Order: sequence, then C-alpha cells, then structure tokens
Amino acid sequence: MEYVKEIFASYNRKYIRIYQAYNPIIAQEAVKLQNFGENFNTNRMTWIKPSFLWLMYRSNWGTKKNQECILAIDVKREVFDNFLSKAILTSPDSMMFDGNEWEKKFRNTDVYCQWDTDRYFNGNPRNRSAIQIGIKGEALSYFLSDGIHKIEDLTPSVRKWNELRKKNKLLMSELPVEKIYPVNDKKIRNRLDMK
Repeated sequence: MEYVKEIFASYNRKYIRIYQAYNPIIAQEAVKLQNFGENFNTNRMTWIKPSFLWLMYRSNWGTKKNQECILAIDVKREVFDNFLSKAILTSPDSMMFDGNEWEKKFRNTDVYCQWDTDRYFNGNPRNRSAIQIGIKGEALSYFLSDGIHKIEDLTPSVRKWNELRKKNKLLMSELPVEKIYPVNDKKIRNRLDMK
C-alpha cells in the first residue's frame, strides 16, 4: 500500500481544528481568554498539529510532563492556508529546492513544515503522514491576533478515551473524525513534498 502524504484534519468551510498539549497553567489561561496569555512564551516556536492521534502519541495521551492538558483550537482556514503558502520543510527533502536555495529559504522563513508518521490510537504507525506546522515571529503574532476562533479543553475527554484505550474498549468512531484537507496549489504541494 502506498504511503500517503496529505494533511488529515477536522475542518469545515471556515475553520480547521489543530491540537496542542500544554501544562495546566498555560492551558487554563488559554481556555479562559480564548487566546494565549502571559504564560505563553511568544519568543519560542510553537507547533500546531491537525492530527489528533499524532498528538496523543507525542504527549502519551496527555501524561507527559508539561503536556498534561490537550487543547483543540479552531483556526481560521485563511490563516492556516497562509501558513501553508509560506512553510519550508525542516529538512530539504523537497524536489523544489537545491541545498543552497533551501538553506536560504529556511533561514528567512517564520513558518516550518515537518512530516511524521501518523498513528493509530494504540500507537502503531499508519501508512500516512501527519503534518506539523511550526510558527514563530510574525507568523506566531498573526496566529495569536487573527487566527484563533475557539479554544476547547479536551483534557477530560482525552483522559476518558485513554482509560478506554488501556482496557481495549476505545473505538475509532469515538475520536475526532479527520479527512484529507484540500491543498490544490501545485507549488505548495511540491514545496511541502506532498504526494
């Protein structure tokens, strides 16, 4: 079976849902403000992840230190699409650039793309990729000022799902439904090594 490199996400006409894991101080403040507050470090890169199960794998279902709270963030699609239009791969796998050109683009961007193997809820690898978008500087400011529509705390649901998972009683149908997110621009697809 061919390995799929597409963006899988929950989305509607206006918003795409991404997931992040934080410590309780940052997460509770974000839910209260419906944006990130003073405890969120704007001087660091932040990674947004549309794949729920990849974040579950990465955070060990919200049990890793400083990743105990799982947030679902609905982001305006025009903001997410803007990030895709600027993103540069974190390693020069793309056929779009030679090494020198990639290095120059990489140094001058504030949006990064990384692909990881997506996961099933038991942690086993899937035959497809999960995208992460790293944002810093102006891109992060744009995300915080114009990108966020809603922030929801999924931590109670994640804890319940994790207990069911450990008892082999969790069904995929209980988890967020994700489908291929449309990326039709050939230049973006080539630059992000999408196939």
